[in-house]
Amino acid sequence: VLRGPLSYGGVELLLVLWGLDLSQPCPRHCICYTSPSTVSCQAHNFHAVPEGIPAQSERVFLQNNKIQRLLRGHFSPTTTMLWLYSNNISYIQPSTFHGFDRLEELDLGDNRHLKAVASDTFLGLGRLHALHLYHCGLISLPPGIFAGLHNLQYLYLQDNQLEFLEDDLFIDLLNLSHLFLHGNRLWSLRQNTFRGLGVLDRLLLHQNRIQWVDRQAFHDLRRLTTLYLFNNSLTELSGVSLTLLPALEYLRLNDNPWECDCKALSLWDWLRRFRGSTSSLICVSPPELVGKDLKMLKKEQLPSCMSSEGHPRGSPGGEMEQGESLNHLNRHRVHHNHHQRPYLPHGDQYSLPSPSPLPRPPKGGRRNCTRRGRKAKGGHNEVQLLRDGGEKDYTADRGKYDLSASGRRKNKCIPRTSVGPPIGVQRANNKAGSHLADYLSCLSPALLLSLFFVILR
Repeated sequence: VLRGPLSYGGVELLLVLWGLDLSQPCPRHCICYTSPSTVSCQAHNFHAVPEGIPAQSERVFLQNNKIQRLLRGHFSPTTTMLWLYSNNISYIQPSTFHGFDRLEELDLGDNRHLKAVASDTFLGLGRLHALHLYHCGLISLPPGIFAGLHNLQYLYLQDNQLEFLEDDLFIDLLNLSHLFLHGNRLWSLRQNTFRGLGVLDRLLLHQNRIQWVDRQAFHDLRRLTTLYLFNNSLTELSGVSLTLLPALEYLRLNDNPWECDCKALSLWDWLRRFRGSTSSLICVSPPELVGKDLKMLKKEQLPSCMSSEGHPRGSPGGEMEQGESLNHLNRHRVHHNHHQRPYLPHGDQYSLPSPSPLPRPPKGGRRNCTRRGRKAKGGHNEVQLLRDGGEKDYTADRGKYDLSASGRRKNKCIPRTSVGPPIGVQRANNKAGSHLADYLSCLSPALLLSLFFVILR
């Protein structure tokens, strides 16, 4: 037994040695900290997750290595912050993060060989508030990949190869405030692409290939303040789609090939009333407006297009407010639009084969036809209607046609329908005497007798 002053130093030394024995060692080439428990293994050319990461680690930094795979058991469920950006990760076992109910930030960005992530990879990460998946070579995102991430606020998906976003992909992200989708290959925004993002503040969609935006694409984004759509392939954008953004303050639409024709009128009108900050919108057509800013034009400078109903297509009565150009839908794959124009190899691409018009009421002098005769001539008549009617027969009411159009053949054979008059009513003819006879025949004998006595008086 130690006595005297040395005994105290000996006890302290024993306690220190005892503490070192009980503590978990730090992985080789890593630095470990306490309070909060942190393991930093960045930039050491690791090809795999190093062994020996303390089980109670809260923050793990493994960025700037060459790690290729993430497997279940590599990390502890106590982890709150995990940085794995700038590695060579090509595979993530779906169960890698299962049970990580404390994880708040997960950075998997800049792993360009990742390509795909399973739909249940992030299942159960209820506390996650930041998810980084930028520059990961992602081609698609499976439905349900963000299910249950109710506390996510920041989602980084920029600089991937995404071409399409599933409907309701973000519907569970009730608290998402920032969504970064720029630098992808997106070419359309559908009605329910952003459904559920009721508190989204910033939406960055620049540097994509967007050509078509549904007029209801932003219908849930009531709190959006910043929208970037510059450097895309937009030729038109419905003003209706932007009226759904009452909180919008910053809008960037520059570097798009804007067609400043009648379809641009609703956007022009919305921009005229917008009080926030916006960019220039340089026209590429028509020729007389090339190089001019749409915002600076006067209304009378915009060409007017007349629809088949006589409304200017830029006016509320005649504009097809779909945020789309039907000839764009021809050139690009919009599989879910049942009203797109079919490709016609011969003739005007703006002409549509109309459905058979409703038969007019039979008139005197029109001959009856047999079924065989109608069949033989019906096809020719539809082609003739297509050639004669052209674009003017197409209206903005989703494929309905003006039945009063002049392209129909006047003497079309329509089967005569014989309809008898109601009971007690006789057909009228052109003779006055017959009118009187018919009238008297309808009177009851009692009424005739009363009239007879009146005449005698």
